Amino acid sequence: MLIIIGLLVQCSTAWAAPELDSEISAVQLQIEQLLNISDAEVAGDTIYLQDLLREVYAANAYAPLWTSIERLDELRTLLLDSSSHGLQPRDYHLRAIDVLVQQTRIAPSPANRAALDVLLTDSLMLYGHHRSLGKVKAQDLDPNINFRREALKSYPSVEAVRHAVIFENLAAFIESIAPTYDYYEILRVQLRRYRQLQEQGGWPNVPAGPTLHQGDRGGRVALLRQRLLIEGELFTPEITDTEFFDSQLEQAVRSFQVLYGLDSDGVAGKKTIAAMNVPVLTRINQLRLSLERLRWVSQEVNDEFIAVNIAGFRLSYVRNQKVVWTTRIMVGQPYRKTPIFRGDITYIEFNPTWTIPPTILRNDTLPAIKKDPGYLAAKNIAVLDASGRRLNPDDIDWNSFGNSIPYTLRQDPGPKNALGRMKFIFPNAHFVFMHDTPNQAPFNLPERAFSSGCIRVENAFELAELVLQDFSDFTPMQMQAVLDSGRTQRVVLSKPTPVLILYLTAALDSSGKAKFYRDVYGRDPAELMALDGLVKIDLPGSD
Repeated sequence: MLIIIGLLVQCSTAWAAPELDSEISAVQLQIEQLLNISDAEVAGDTIYLQDLLREVYAANAYAPLWTSIERLDELRTLLLDSSSHGLQPRDYHLRAIDVLVQQTRIAPSPANRAALDVLLTDSLMLYGHHRSLGKVKAQDLDPNINFRREALKSYPSVEAVRHAVIFENLAAFIESIAPTYDYYEILRVQLRRYRQLQEQGGWPNVPAGPTLHQGDRGGRVALLRQRLLIEGELFTPEITDTEFFDSQLEQAVRSFQVLYGLDSDGVAGKKTIAAMNVPVLTRINQLRLSLERLRWVSQEVNDEFIAVNIAGFRLSYVRNQKVVWTTRIMVGQPYRKTPIFRGDITYIEFNPTWTIPPTILRNDTLPAIKKDPGYLAAKNIAVLDASGRRLNPDDIDWNSFGNSIPYTLRQDPGPKNALGRMKFIFPNAHFVFMHDTPNQAPFNLPERAFSSGCIRVENAFELAELVLQDFSDFTPMQMQAVLDSGRTQRVVLSKPTPVLILYLTAALDSSGKAKFYRDVYGRDPAELMALDGLVKIDLPGSD
């Protein structure tokens, strides 16, 4: 945030006619007094960044920073545009600024001028904070989230800041501290598009009723056609029989289903109709939430990383802001949620063993053993004592145990191993990792919240190739040889691969169209309430 100090100081240009030193001194005194009032308010608005403002103005001897009417108008335009980022312009003192501008024009007293100057500075710094890190502190909503929230830049002194580059306009200044990237910008385009749909009246509801198939006819078909035309999934010339479900309408239904994470069977059943009847405002808010969640990771976006979208059940490999590879995944069930956090893949293990964790042992494995004594043999699971010695499971009275056992259950490598042929480890407190799976069939389902928290990856071999692409000592051919051997082997990466586990209920397809997913973990309401709620200030440290 200290970079703002120098930029604001340097952006001061002549607003009005030259003033007497006594007039400037009077304004300086008013600014100093205002900033030293506990919990200062201006025109009924709280000054959010009072401590930081005190530092900013003290570095400039409390002289006013806003001496150009053009720069004031520029700020107002910038703040109004905050809505295009899914933010609320009302958070940035716009009402109070308009009141004070009018009051200052009528009575340009030192007190009015000081109040307006401080309010303008607070609004710019607050907006810069929200654009760079998000309005909502993610960790307040979910302590698992560990995305970096660091000060934008640290300088040894305010004097050094004053030599920062002078920006031609405030929009360029904001971009310098909160740079955007292609995915974020395309989401903004989609937000604008859905707001235009809202302004045009949104879309009609399709009444509940029997599933609609190709060949059906009726008023519900006409509404279905209208609904898809409005959102742009149906492109047809003028037709006379709007109530007939033709092949083009079937294809439009399939396209809709793909974009909304549904089974793309081309028939408008209960789930499809329900998704169509979600109001456009809900879709707008999903897009706004995704923009906010992307701001949370603004300091994590590197040249190369893996992005996991829990809500979309997809994993993407990103290089230079482009998705170069993507695949389907399975994530944790709603009662065993995959946490949202960041990590770094440090090694890959081929032909892994799987030590059954306590939760799965208690809830799943032990009940299965008690029900079927042959369960362990069928799953190729070994029983180990505290010293690692293998025991004969037939010699153990499993029914004598409650929710725990004094043994370790470990599944040996092989085609039945729950982790498949490889696992990708990014050490974390949640014991979550990515892995292959022997059960590939569920990848064909539209929603894939089936795991106990870890991330099951389709096409795991291809992911390993990408992660190991710079590892000259371990080629795809060598990787296949290790897999074929059945031996467990760990490959430590020379350069860790970042993993960002996200939750975006609005995302983009490969063509840049908006995709919407069901809020499978029920996170959206609380996070939307925080995004639309009162401003809470929690600045990161500068060191």
